[in-house]
Amino acid sequence: MEQEIEKLTKWLQEKIKEANAEGLLVGLSGGIDSAVVANLIKRACPEASLGVIMPCKSDGEDEQHAKEVAEACGIKTVTIDLTTTHDTLLPTIQKQLRDSDLYKEEAQQLADANLRARLRMSTLYTVGANTGYLVTGTDNAAEWYTGYFTKYGDGGVDLVPLTNYTKGEVREMARDLGVPSSIVEKKPSAGLWEGQTDENEMGTSYATIDRYLKGEAIPEKDKEIIDSLHKRSHHKRQMPPAPPKDL
Repeated sequence: MEQEIEKLTKWLQEKIKEANAEGLLVGLSGGIDSAVVANLIKRACPEASLGVIMPCKSDGEDEQHAKEVAEACGIKTVTIDLTTTHDTLLPTIQKQLRDSDLYKEEAQQLADANLRARLRMSTLYTVGANTGYLVTGTDNAAEWYTGYFTKYGDGGVDLVPLTNYTKGEVREMARDLGVPSSIVEKKPSAGLWEGQTDENEMGTSYATIDRYLKGEAIPEKDKEIIDSLHKRSHHKRQMPPAPPKDL
């Protein structure tokens, strides 16, 4: 895995040169994927890397874990609390929907979660515009294949260094990079709502998705779930469709 880490570090450095950028930044969530990316960009740009911590009605433990990651790898951080922004924007949207008789209560949990992800994306690009840094994504192979990310949210990035690595490989990489064990062993969660976990939301486990991506046999029920997630999320991995010129 050390060889993979070295290859990724060089790849990131090449992308910086190609883009004529000043450095790299990542949103630090307190999870394992962003922890690995924080370590990678710190290696690639020791003096020009930044972790952005963006609490937004988040679990306080997530913010603490993000700070532990930053301290362990020595990356500089900035904390931008988005709670007030969220508390202003979401109720405003909901009021206008109600006034227009368009409001759907059953859609609000996911709409709220995606709004938070998109607020974070906008924040990262605003910081990136200020620093000249590229926004580095954190999606691993399982998340990329199943579409377990918010379109134009955590999927809105400049670089995606981990999309060829399974969750298990990312965990192995984390150990080699010295990510604190509290983060390595943490149950994966996007922190979208209280009690939310990635695997409960997807309906299958990362371990099962990893086996599927490696071509190994998995239960038919899980295969159907993964195939369905992949098909439904196809649009997330593509540029927006445009009609042909000769339409």
